[in-house]
Amino acid sequence: MDQSSGGRRLTADTESLPVDEPTDLVSRSRELEDVSFGAIVDAEQESRILWATPGGLEVVGRGVAVRMSARGPDRFDRIREQASRAFDALDHDGPHVARPRAFGGFSFHDEHEPGPPWTGFDAASFVVPQILVIRSEDGTWLTAVGTHPEAAIERLERWHDRLAALPAMQPSGTGPGVTSTQRTTSPADWTDQVEAALEQIEQGTITKVVLAQSLSVTLENSVHVPGTLERLRRQYPNCYRFLIANDTGGTFFGAPPERLVSKRDNRVETEALAGSVPRGETPEEDDAHAADMLDSEKVQREHGLVVEAIRNQLEPLASELTVDERTIRRLATIQHLQTPIAATLEGESHVLEIVEALHPTPAVGGVPPVAAWETIRDTETFDRGWYAAPVGWFDADGDGEFAVGLRSGVASDDTVTLFAGSGIVADSDPDDEWDEVQLKFRPILDELR
Repeated sequence: MDQSSGGRRLTADTESLPVDEPTDLVSRSRELEDVSFGAIVDAEQESRILWATPGGLEVVGRGVAVRMSARGPDRFDRIREQASRAFDALDHDGPHVARPRAFGGFSFHDEHEPGPPWTGFDAASFVVPQILVIRSEDGTWLTAVGTHPEAAIERLERWHDRLAALPAMQPSGTGPGVTSTQRTTSPADWTDQVEAALEQIEQGTITKVVLAQSLSVTLENSVHVPGTLERLRRQYPNCYRFLIANDTGGTFFGAPPERLVSKRDNRVETEALAGSVPRGETPEEDDAHAADMLDSEKVQREHGLVVEAIRNQLEPLASELTVDERTIRRLATIQHLQTPIAATLEGESHVLEIVEALHPTPAVGGVPPVAAWETIRDTETFDRGWYAAPVGWFDADGDGEFAVGLRSGVASDDTVTLFAGSGIVADSDPDDEWDEVQLKFRPILDELR
């Protein structure tokens, strides 16, 4: 389990609401003075979430008002059906920014079965927390969810008193220390996998496939995930941050750079993020690496496949679609090629419909999607679980935002399992792709040392 910070802890609020039948959800909100978000999610054996965007929205949640889960190829539809039962009669008294939302995600493969390190993470799983704290440009708000107004108000006041006793800031601490690491894929096995993928590309079965590796990290001490995320915020301020922990099992967390989709009303924003080079030690080295990426035929081809696929996936749903110019996305240890994409939807759509249409993007799957998906399933020797899959939230209106679960890991006891991958296209070199994967392990691995 992730380690407590040692400060004052909040006891669990164990009351749950029915989930199998339509539920009349009631939520009430009140404004807060600032409070430590890390302290709110510093708990064990209880469902909790943390979500933060590069644009400044931060949300933490505790407990379960409604739980939704599904598996199989119709999992997106089934989650939408459960969400309709949960949200259709919602009575929310508070500002729009403080409204209840369902947080969670999907596994990469729809046939995923939960097992270590993914115990507790179904093929699709979302919760509406009993308590939400939301920080945005509109202030900081506390929202409580119940089955009737009296329950929501009582919970709101009780948690307001609890949060008032917490400090506004919490130390982020230091890394737990790394005792050892163990790979699921050896360099020799990786070379074989990449060469097998290159043969499929040469035969025309696939054009691109993203192969990944898993790294099991044994720690000197248990990891404090909220503190780790705070340190990642300082290193990668323009990335998402998330934490998803169930009542049982581990904690999935990460700092992904890639937005899968953001939907508000009929406006959708997404992006292609594919192609990577290291950061340099000097601005001149930085620019040289970026120039190499821009001049690389291999990188341009890989990135172009992602842009084309996203365009093809969105066009049937859109009345208007815009692809902006390519730019360089610079992070602390790596640089990516990025192309923003926006669309105006033709009709009414739930954000999960867009998520289903886009997952998996060629940046994490391949081209053509089905053949690449099958290649990944048949090649990789570990369970991706929720790695490289959609993680985020949606609300009663069907709006929401999802990131791609990259730069991520699962914490359980004194072990964190990390994941990273690289896109294989014609002319890919196994050694270069190996180096790229190791570079992508670094954001979290550096914070664990």
